[in-house]
Amino acid sequence: MIDNTLASRWPALPADSWTDTRETLHRWTQIVGKTRLALSPMLNHWWQVPLYVTPRGLSTGPMPYAAGSCEIVFDFRAHQLRVHTSDGRTHELALEPRSVADFYQAYRGLLREAGIAVKLWPVPVEIEDTTPFIQDQIHRAYDATTVETFWDILLRADQVLQEFRSRFRGKCSPVHFFWGSFDLAVTRFSGRPAPPHPGGIPHLADWVTRESYSEEQIAAGWWPGGNGQEAAFYSYAYPSLPEVANAPIQPAGGFFSQEMGEFLLPYEAARTAPDPRQAVLSFLQSTYEAAATLAHWDRAALERA
Repeated sequence: MIDNTLASRWPALPADSWTDTRETLHRWTQIVGKTRLALSPMLNHWWQVPLYVTPRGLSTGPMPYAAGSCEIVFDFRAHQLRVHTSDGRTHELALEPRSVADFYQAYRGLLREAGIAVKLWPVPVEIEDTTPFIQDQIHRAYDATTVETFWDILLRADQVLQEFRSRFRGKCSPVHFFWGSFDLAVTRFSGRPAPPHPGGIPHLADWVTRESYSEEQIAAGWWPGGNGQEAAFYSYAYPSLPEVANAPIQPAGGFFSQEMGEFLLPYEAARTAPDPRQAVLSFLQSTYEAAATLAHWDRAALERA
């Protein structure tokens, strides 16, 4: 159970207060995430791809390579990127202001030092600017204080999503950080197949999307904002349910965005609530119940009492 005293201290993080740092960090996580994609065996819905929240930052978790096992960690307390290998060695790279191109070159050098041979697709995905990493001299900001604030929020969001996940006994994803969309997410499944996803997500192959959405699901998570939008918790169903837009949800700050096709709870509304944890849990639970009921999920079999 989360300490409400801790939960009540959720910090502010306006999207426009760290745009440059966020855009740089997004690309850095993609570079590391593509390493996990290249080294890890395929899992359903691309569950071998995301990063995971740890008490220090974000981690790939263990990955196989020629000489054993390795792990790559963003340490947002010490502001270091660390490559750990099963032979007991650790290789480090400082997280500090530097261009994406410089980070990419230094990171590849770190992998070589560790003896990790991997082929990476060196181009960003799921964002409009697809400048190859090796050429990106524009994105170079790294404000350590703001990154720590982001990390504080990510920790709290992860704790609440983990608690929400525990209420479901059907098939459910881990709580994981998708470096493509730069958000923390958890997904519940009905156990039934879904119609093929129409695709069309910018700079993401349709066959990738169709694997992600191959089964009926209700997803929820936290996104730190960007592109003129503020940070928010979100919830949506696939296949989409047009009638869900009219469903009553909690808390009062939550709403259905016709533009996004999903429920949103602005982060500012959540963090300033008397009990942020409970506000987020109410949002996650009420939006799930609305979608699962309309989609005729077997809730008695899928949910814990």
